[in-house]
Amino acid sequence: MNEKSKSHTHDVLEILKKGKYSESKEIFNSLPAYEISLIIESSPPKRRALIWQLIEEENEGEILKNLSDDVRETVLSYMDPNELATVTKDLEPDEIADILQDLPKQIMKEVLDKMSYQNKDILETVLKYPEDSAGGLMNTDFIVVRPYHSVELVLRYLRIKNSIPLSTDNLFVVSRNNKFRGVLPISNLITNSPNEIVKNIMLEKNALNAEIKSSEVIKIFERDDLISAPVVDQENNLIGRITFDDVIDKIKSEADGSLKQFSGLSGDTFEKTSSAIKSRGFWLGINLFTAIIASSVINLFKDTIEEVIFLAVLMPIIASMGGVAATQTLTITVRGLALGQIMSSNYFYLLSREITVGIVNGIFWSLILGLISFFWFNEITIALIILLSMVMNLFMAVISGMGIPLILKFLKLDPAIAGSVIVTTITDVVGFLSFLGLATLFYS
Repeated sequence: MNEKSKSHTHDVLEILKKGKYSESKEIFNSLPAYEISLIIESSPPKRRALIWQLIEEENEGEILKNLSDDVRETVLSYMDPNELATVTKDLEPDEIADILQDLPKQIMKEVLDKMSYQNKDILETVLKYPEDSAGGLMNTDFIVVRPYHSVELVLRYLRIKNSIPLSTDNLFVVSRNNKFRGVLPISNLITNSPNEIVKNIMLEKNALNAEIKSSEVIKIFERDDLISAPVVDQENNLIGRITFDDVIDKIKSEADGSLKQFSGLSGDTFEKTSSAIKSRGFWLGINLFTAIIASSVINLFKDTIEEVIFLAVLMPIIASMGGVAATQTLTITVRGLALGQIMSSNYFYLLSREITVGIVNGIFWSLILGLISFFWFNEITIALIILLSMVMNLFMAVISGMGIPLILKFLKLDPAIAGSVIVTTITDVVGFLSFLGLATLFYS
């Protein structure tokens, strides 16, 4: 954001803060759509409806596509189907589809009915695929040529069109019945003789099937450094293309979604108080339940703790070290699974490495803690208890950190969401059980 834009944004926010909405209309609509979206998202829910009334109709579509899903859902409630069909008519089909998917089914149908037949047909093609598939990501703005067209004919066609879609690095080659045959790079088009035919200079590349998951699309774009990729249906008919900006938007959306689920929060900073209470309360309840499990283990050894009071000082350290080690291993495992790097052929290598790291770190840091506790409490027995319990807990941290994500993935649950809750509970329980159990044996 340049200095002029920052100044305008600051002015608008100050005017809105004072409640002078009509005065801000002109300067408000002079800002880029992204900045207006940011102002809406930075405003409390009650103020958003007033701000939306200040936006000129020709700007509404661009602003809608830049809003986060949670905020956009609120803004859509201010609009009727006819208005929504009008303001989105100039957006890309995939962008319109993203907006419509935030609507109830009946309202979505009403909006589609208000659209032109051409837009409606294109949108229905996109909407029939799940949002997290290649078909859900694709847009239908692309250029096709035939294998036996000449370079001269293709160039003449492009000159007549007078423009090409953004992020066009390839033209798509199809047969007469729209079967995908390959891609014609723009570089090949402009560097070959006008008499050359497309078939001789095109590249026979695989297209993306519309049914594949968006996560697989992201991997393919990353692996092959793609700018765009064709999308085909089950019969190899060319139906759309995906561009790198679609992929970037999906990566951002998935990252935001994972963060929300991981923390139990809404993506809307200014969500309603009642919604915040419900969403956060669920995860607080989960945390309370796991804390009770750990506390019940401590309760089993209350007599030992009462007899050897310094155990209460040291036992949180054992649990904390295990929790950190488990989270480290969990992060490595979840990342490896997400990137497709962990397979049956390399899993045991990674497991053995993590076990070695856990045991070595356990021995090293338990010796450090043992020496500290010896000089602290002048008690050699506690140093031995710390050594054994920390090694045991870090070993279990590695096992759970690598095992739990695989189990959750097998059960079709997101290991990034539930994994940390489970592994930290395991390390707390094992840490308290090993430390207090050994202390009971040594001091009884």
